[in-house]
Amino acid sequence: MVDLRFRDIVRFSCGCNMVADFELKKLVKPLQDWFDGHARVLPWRDDPKAYKVWISEIMLQQTRVEAVKPYFARFMEALPDVEALAACPEDRYLKLWEGLGYYNRVRNLHAAAEQIMEQYGGTIPDTVEELLRLKGIGSYTAGAIASIAYNRPVPAVDGNVLRVISRVCADDSDIMKQSVRSAMERSLQAMMETEVTNGLIPRKFNQALMELGAMVCVPNGAPHCPECPWYGFCEARLQDKIDTIPVKTRAKARRIEERTVFVIRDGEHVALRKRPAKGLLAGLYELLNVSGILEQQEALEYVKNQGFSPIRIQALAPARHIFSHVEWHMHAYVVLVEETTAPKENILFTEAQKAVENYAVPSAFSAYWNAIKMEIKE
Repeated sequence: MVDLRFRDIVRFSCGCNMVADFELKKLVKPLQDWFDGHARVLPWRDDPKAYKVWISEIMLQQTRVEAVKPYFARFMEALPDVEALAACPEDRYLKLWEGLGYYNRVRNLHAAAEQIMEQYGGTIPDTVEELLRLKGIGSYTAGAIASIAYNRPVPAVDGNVLRVISRVCADDSDIMKQSVRSAMERSLQAMMETEVTNGLIPRKFNQALMELGAMVCVPNGAPHCPECPWYGFCEARLQDKIDTIPVKTRAKARRIEERTVFVIRDGEHVALRKRPAKGLLAGLYELLNVSGILEQQEALEYVKNQGFSPIRIQALAPARHIFSHVEWHMHAYVVLVEETTAPKENILFTEAQKAVENYAVPSAFSAYWNAIKMEIKE
């Protein structure tokens, strides 16, 4: 039942400083009309079944739309439904995910697929309440699946939606606070339940909000206000607050870690190591590496200690990789070693081609992947 106290009015209960109440229902028609003429053609929109929506939404977390397209196509070809995903071995689904990063996302996908097979007979639930029971699904993803796949009148509030609604309402609450997100979800929920009888189409409305934030009221740089369907009544524009809204607490600076990376190989093989089951890049294969910067002699000693006999060593160019909360500054060596059958137990010495085809190696090491076959100078 709709809480009539909202009366289609956004009244954030988070101590915001809005100048006036804002009627959310007036957003609907111009936004949906705009979406009809401006929606991008995306592979997961062609046939918005729950499985496609789910996979695409998880892939799109922390990843740009254009970057996702080839990964989505590859994943769907290999694992076209929940049953295939649930039955997929770990090394296989990690390899399919390679390049997208944040590998816990695909581990959670696999765990949730097993839940769906065991608890829901292979059918993805159609309510937010049941979707939230699945591993790795939060309020945004649950709302996206329920609204886009099943047309349920529920919100899907992500960063794009937080930004566009904050701006159109001139709400200067801190969008990094969970209380602000929750208040926006409640307000949109009340409005959607009321307006679904007045022309609001949940799957269209939610996708249009996301599209507006991605294409017009953009996350970086100036918004393209003249192209906005809400141009005439956007309070942030009318009050000249576009540059100050949304309010977003600055994230903590990333921690810097220096590492030395080793491309250890003989003529055909390269050394990989599986990372621990918990922590950063959990369970993935990596090029051998250690904390700190090793000089060349120290690097050779390290290689010997791993069970190899070095022949030649060559320094590689420094590289950097940025994670969410840490930044790796890497120095590296490619080391040619004698053929060996006795590296340390935790090291996989495999054919280079098989390493490329079969093992998910994090993109953190992509700067050095070509060194697998480079010529090492005397």
